[in-house]
Amino acid sequence: MTKKILLTLAGLLLLIGALVGIKLSQFQAMFAAGASFTPPPATVTTIAVKQDRWQPTLNAIGSVAAVQGVTLSAEEAGTVRNIAFESGARVREGQLLVELDVQVEQAQLRSAIADAELTRANLARNRELRVKNLVSQADLDATEAKAKQAEAQIDHVRATIAKKTLNAPFAGQTGIRQVNLGQFLNTGDPIVSLQALDPVYVDFALPQQRLAQLKIGMTVQVAADAFPGQRFTGQLSAMNPEVERTTRNLRLRATLANPQQLLRPGMFVTVAAELPDTEPVLLIPATAVLYAPYGDSVFVVEEKKDEKTGAMGKVLNQRFVHLGKTRGDFVVVTSGLEAGQTLVTTGVFKLRNGMSVIVDNKLTPDFQFDPKPANS
Repeated sequence: MTKKILLTLAGLLLLIGALVGIKLSQFQAMFAAGASFTPPPATVTTIAVKQDRWQPTLNAIGSVAAVQGVTLSAEEAGTVRNIAFESGARVREGQLLVELDVQVEQAQLRSAIADAELTRANLARNRELRVKNLVSQADLDATEAKAKQAEAQIDHVRATIAKKTLNAPFAGQTGIRQVNLGQFLNTGDPIVSLQALDPVYVDFALPQQRLAQLKIGMTVQVAADAFPGQRFTGQLSAMNPEVERTTRNLRLRATLANPQQLLRPGMFVTVAAELPDTEPVLLIPATAVLYAPYGDSVFVVEEKKDEKTGAMGKVLNQRFVHLGKTRGDFVVVTSGLEAGQTLVTTGVFKLRNGMSVIVDNKLTPDFQFDPKPANS
């Protein structure tokens, strides 16, 4: 009985050993196949590193200001009798805008005219009597003074009446009116904003280190987020004679034509003052860059011979680069690449160094300096 049990155990052990051996051989075959497996090459789009010349610019943030702009207000207190403009209307220089009630001033004017006529008559009489030596010189002088005061009172009342009639001091566009018929205005109360919108100023500032590069008349390009992809061209027209002590910045002003009145006073804009000399740059699409905290890199496509088959193929070589300014879809490379090298343009986040690739540029994006998306 014991002999049968031992034989059974021995048979089981042999069977288990045979199964283990089979599995080990299978695993070894799988590991060998995995080690020898070569993934298929990835399909990529490419572009050559381009050398170009860019117009260097001095960039800043600015704001739009009207060449002529003012908030019109009441110079004299009174009740609004007539409003002769509409909100947002374009008005010409000298056009009537608002009239205040002047009935009291008209009565004062008639009274002043009557007083002036009486003083003129008294003056004429006293001059005749003075010739006959019937009045003193002092009486004549006093009468002349009263006559001048009466004329001055007429001028004063007429000036008050004129100040209660508000005319446009220059041609421009009115804002939203802030008064209504019958409303009583105190001196200084706002009535309406009036802005001349063509041309306009753009005020900005640059560090004092840029002073030697600035010249009156240099071209200035302005962009506003309200009009993406559109640029407005003007000239540098004024520079402050002093540098601000707190910021060490120099305040500048450019003048721009604004025939369509797209730029409005107070608008935030970006400013690029163009320097006269161009500079050479290396350009690559921004989508070709793999941005990472440890450094930005690109994938250069290179020819390499397969050690097993001896055939020539394309592989990726990851290069770290330093980037400069951007313009549209392109970015400047300041170091790490040379002109003419071939780069992968899209999908770089899923690539790795040394990977085999196949180039297919049928779907290469159309990179532009001034892109205008169709859905913008």
